Amino acid sequence: MLVDKPSGWTSHDVVAKTRGILRERKVGHAGTLDPMATGLLVLAVGRVTRLLRFLQDLPKVYEGTMMLGVATDTLDADGAVLSREEMPVSQAEVEAAMKRFVGDIHQVPPMVSALKIDGRRLHELAREGKEVERAPRPVTIHDLEMTDFSPSNYPEVGFRVTCSKGTYVRTLADDIGRSLGGHAHLTELRRTNNGSLSVSEAVSIEQLQAHADAGTMAEVLLTPASALRDVVGYEVDEPLVGAVRNGVAIAANPTDVSEGSFVRVMHDGELLAMYRSNGSGLVAEVVLS
Repeated sequence: MLVDKPSGWTSHDVVAKTRGILRERKVGHAGTLDPMATGLLVLAVGRVTRLLRFLQDLPKVYEGTMMLGVATDTLDADGAVLSREEMPVSQAEVEAAMKRFVGDIHQVPPMVSALKIDGRRLHELAREGKEVERAPRPVTIHDLEMTDFSPSNYPEVGFRVTCSKGTYVRTLADDIGRSLGGHAHLTELRRTNNGSLSVSEAVSIEQLQAHADAGTMAEVLLTPASALRDVVGYEVDEPLVGAVRNGVAIAANPTDVSEGSFVRVMHDGELLAMYRSNGSGLVAEVVLS
């Protein structure tokens, strides 16, 4: 199901609330949103939580606003201000800086994040006043465009970014600020897409509760096949269904699938399993028995 996360909620808050609404213990999500951020959170319930990792690999789209010249300890508006330094840069200068971040880049994860180092989450260490070395991590910025610009000594820049999993948009904003000789932090962030899944299809927490109360949850639940519609599908005939349900390898390999890529193995529109191409055939990754 697709939920529009409200600002001020953690992703875990949404999961916990959904568990209560559905009276279902096994609920997971396909990618964390910071508390300040709003937008698309893809949830799975029960046995299909095993499919979430295939959604996590899909590109994400965010719309947001950054303020130049102001640094915070969380790199967003939830944090304490560390410094203010006027940055009366032009729109053209900011656009040129943004273009330099499109492609394969490396990011240093922020200290205030859920990333674990030596078994401790970084945000726990940050609360203790500790800062640890974080290795830069490769991410991909597929597209980055300016959507608005408010000139001032502390310009506000609206943007839309399409990026790979693991991208910290807060870090991207600050890196852009640093490339212009200062700092920046996010004042707004909204996830609009996870692959082709859109926040326009999502429901609010209140709407989710209303559907549960009315017994109309079927209206907001996506089938596994639909949720994973961005992954290449491979249709098998009836004689192969039993073998697929048992995780037997498939000798065929779709021509449009590269080695290591995932494939939805389907029969009559039903997702039977997720397989992976090994170059010569398909091997089972997750079977929905």
